[in-house]
Amino acid sequence: MNKNEKKSVNLGSEAIKRLMKIMNVESETEKAKLKEWLLNEAKLLDEPIKKETITFGSVTLEKLMEVVNIKQVDNDGKFEEWFAYKYKLSDDESDLLEHLIKKNKLVLTHYNEIKLTAKFIVPVLNKVDFDTEDFTDWYGHKMSCELNNYILNGEPDFAVATGIMSPKEPYFFLHEHKRSVNFKGYPKFQVLAAMLAAMTISKVNVMRGAYVIGETWKFIILEKSEKDNYEYFVSKGHDCLDLGDLTKIYTYLQAVKHLYCK
Repeated sequence: MNKNEKKSVNLGSEAIKRLMKIMNVESETEKAKLKEWLLNEAKLLDEPIKKETITFGSVTLEKLMEVVNIKQVDNDGKFEEWFAYKYKLSDDESDLLEHLIKKNKLVLTHYNEIKLTAKFIVPVLNKVDFDTEDFTDWYGHKMSCELNNYILNGEPDFAVATGIMSPKEPYFFLHEHKRSVNFKGYPKFQVLAAMLAAMTISKVNVMRGAYVIGETWKFIILEKSEKDNYEYFVSKGHDCLDLGDLTKIYTYLQAVKHLYCK
């Protein structure tokens, strides 16, 4: 039986009589009140727990803290292995990054989410090429899980996961593609919600991701401790319109592909 399901309670008349005897209830009025109370309590126990649904798109840190014990920790050392990955860009890759900066430098901050995704983010992700025999990239596919009497669901903008027709075991999240000004929602917490769901589905204790606000990319690690506490770590921002930073972004994505999609 699922730990969140309620076990049916059957309080028959004989059971109630025995309980009244143990409690030394003699008055007929007291017996009637006790019987009514017990039957009402039994009825409540039979009712299933109503699970609140939290969507990735509308989640806040306060909501996440209702689901699990989670906090941000300042520790750049968590990114040492990830960011130390060595990758030599080909001439073709270098040319693409330079071209993307040249084409978008003056206008990228004005893009809406769809244009930001199409003009800049997707070309970078396609060049990294997460489409392999073992895993592939997914855009906008629904993900859902139950955790601590809550339902977490949504459609992540981007994920790397196993699967053929739908994502199965996620490895990496998530680029929540937002404009640099007047964006709606909380991209950091949206990516955390998706990563939390992914960890629950995959039964792992660590998940990596990233979120994008305009030209700024930040990478994020979510870890689960033995006591079911969660800590997350956020990298410094990387400016994708700076060639040095964009090269790092591209290298970190290659690190995800080669180190962590296993």
